[in-house]
Amino acid sequence: MRTITKKPEVLAPAGTLEKLKVAITYGADAVYIGGNAYGLRSRAGNFTYDEMREGVAFANEHGAKVYVAANMVTHEGDAEGAGDFFRTLRDIGIHAVIVSDPALIEICATDAPGLPIHLSTQASATNYETLNFWKEEGLERVVLAREVSMDEIKEMRRNTDVEIEAFIHGAMCISYSGRCVLSNHMSHRDANRGGCSQSCRWKYDLFEMDTTDEKHSLLGGEPEEAFSMSAVDMAMIRHIPDLVENGIDSLKIEGRMKSIHYVSTVSNVYRKAIDAYCANPDNYEFQQEWEDELWKVAQRELSSGFYYGIPTEDEQLFGKKRKIPSYTFIGQVIDYDEETQVATIEQRNHFGIGDEIEFYGPGFTHHKQTINTMTDKDGNAIDRAPHALMHVKMKVTEAVKPLDMIRKLKA
Repeated sequence: MRTITKKPEVLAPAGTLEKLKVAITYGADAVYIGGNAYGLRSRAGNFTYDEMREGVAFANEHGAKVYVAANMVTHEGDAEGAGDFFRTLRDIGIHAVIVSDPALIEICATDAPGLPIHLSTQASATNYETLNFWKEEGLERVVLAREVSMDEIKEMRRNTDVEIEAFIHGAMCISYSGRCVLSNHMSHRDANRGGCSQSCRWKYDLFEMDTTDEKHSLLGGEPEEAFSMSAVDMAMIRHIPDLVENGIDSLKIEGRMKSIHYVSTVSNVYRKAIDAYCANPDNYEFQQEWEDELWKVAQRELSSGFYYGIPTEDEQLFGKKRKIPSYTFIGQVIDYDEETQVATIEQRNHFGIGDEIEFYGPGFTHHKQTINTMTDKDGNAIDRAPHALMHVKMKVTEAVKPLDMIRKLKA
């Protein structure tokens, strides 16, 4: 008989305050966000201090936590003001900071005592001796390098009691633990200080240069991505028992720059699967509908990363795509009248009369229907919803709730 000693935390990305609230509503036990300094996602919707306060208040109301990523590699002068930054986070009520640079770790521990520190995956922790070192330095949790195997995690858990966090879903970096200088070289944007230009995701070709310096493709112009440095994404939805039984404390979803469609869907799926396993591990069965649900959001092809072996060419993106997401996110419910069964929808993509749509919500609820009638916010009949963020009213066949989402099959 299997015994679950601890249900792992579902940790979701939250690039904006809206995404924070969506992630928690859809089952995340914790979210990680970025501030306006010291993080690695300069183009994400990083939080102001006031937004952090609102986010922490929302999380506390729902029994969730908020972590702040401050995981950049500091050069001379980059750490200026870090003490004030960490003290402010502590006083706001942020539950922990995620840091990789020893200088920032020292500043946080010295200038903001009481603010828990988690070691970022950027620090490449791959063995239990490293985990114990950071525990002795006062860190409560270590986010493992994405290059570790499940057997290595098992060994770590046997030899340390520091909290372990591991990525279970999302983008994989082609470089070791994200420590890359390709972006610096190709576009003069420092990946380790928040400016990654995703150079590894670009399309590459093989060229011959003639005496006039003209380029001639040796593959005929437009190859089907014959050369690639781009890794597929990770998905561990089929391996929930291994993740739980090996004592991983926090299961981390990548994607602070992803949409609310992505955040809600992925959080919903992993919440459902983890709850199902922890409720009855001896009779747990993987449900194909969970993986099918993940394919409804925009992402690359999927693999289990390094957990069960070294990735091969099958875990690289080149040639024809082997699977393509087929749904478009079209809106979210902002109000519902039980008496009339009319939902008010905030439009996010074009839809109209005759479209078959799918509603989904927290707790893995779903229902499909065809749109037969619609009105604008003033009650005027319309046949399309073409304008971004416009409010639309429609009769629904089953009850819905605010923050339920709507998608449709791509044409």
